[in-house]
Amino acid sequence: MLQEACPTAGSCQGLYTANTMSCLTETMGMSLTGCGTMLAVSSAKDRLAYLSGMKVVELVKNDVTSRKIMTREAFENAITVDMALGGSTNTCLHIPAIAKEAGVAISMKDFDEISKRTPNISKLRPGGDYFMEDVEYAGGIPAVLKSLRPLLKNAMTVSGKSIYDIADAAEIYDDDVIRSLDNAYSAEGGIAVLYGNIAPDGCVVKQTAVGDEIKKFKGVAKVFDDEEAAMKAILSDEIKAGMAIVIRYEGPCGGPGMREMLSATSAIAGLGLEGSVGLLTDGRFSGGTRGLSIGHISPEAASGGPFGLIEDGDEIIIDISARKIDANVSEAELERRRKNWQPPEPRVTSGYLARYAKQVTSGVTGAVMKEE
Repeated sequence: MLQEACPTAGSCQGLYTANTMSCLTETMGMSLTGCGTMLAVSSAKDRLAYLSGMKVVELVKNDVTSRKIMTREAFENAITVDMALGGSTNTCLHIPAIAKEAGVAISMKDFDEISKRTPNISKLRPGGDYFMEDVEYAGGIPAVLKSLRPLLKNAMTVSGKSIYDIADAAEIYDDDVIRSLDNAYSAEGGIAVLYGNIAPDGCVVKQTAVGDEIKKFKGVAKVFDDEEAAMKAILSDEIKAGMAIVIRYEGPCGGPGMREMLSATSAIAGLGLEGSVGLLTDGRFSGGTRGLSIGHISPEAASGGPFGLIEDGDEIIIDISARKIDANVSEAELERRRKNWQPPEPRVTSGYLARYAKQVTSGVTGAVMKEE
């Protein structure tokens, strides 16, 4: 029932991301109860698809439009559930983009504020050992809503029931898969938003998938201008513990299109480096990413952001709890580099993608198009 407005949404390949967005669509009130975690191969999913078609006709007849469902309260509920489940950083693209189309202003500050007050009540992979199907068997999104009820707004859904109605009727069948607020896995939710001199507009990290040993990190920058160059270095054993891998010019404009750094993060994990190196990018990640993987760095390098000024050997300092990310470089030195910086040649020079690159905004705004 919900067509995502985010330009990057179509390129999401991660099953976790797809499941997360399905769950958030249900939480926003834009799909029928139970849809979010229902198994794709189940007969229940087929039945719900048929019922959804009937419901669409009913909603049209009654003039219930998507904007009447997707209110500020509905988006806050969706972010709350996302944080409680461990969060996919891709939702930081999709939700602001969808909200913009609905006429609701959602920023990265909303994600961070909600994450700080929302406990992580479910440990799903890659941040834990459970799968989305475990959430389904534990009661699905209605059960998650039941646990989170004190933190939710009583928004209306397309089913005709309110969020509170759905939560009150739910049952939690496994209180380790879906924990109570007073027995949460951690006090904060899945995502943290960091700011600093290389990300003045912000960047995101899935903090529930970062080991405690690396939540405070100092590393030496190793800079690459695309994912392919980074992959070559990783697979050639050039990356060592204590390095901060910088992959730039992969943002919405620079890509163009903000592809996932899936190969790099997978290779780092496969080599056993996820607890000792950081990966920073103005691109994005799969929902299955783990370790100190920081994405959506904004403004992106291709648009002149300070992320493009990092050089090999710079010390990178990250403190997730303090929400900080900085290069240990003086402002005077950054200004000197800024004067010498030249934008890279566009990777695409004609057609739709060339136009897109000129008009798209940064990752933290949802990679939406600039206003005319």
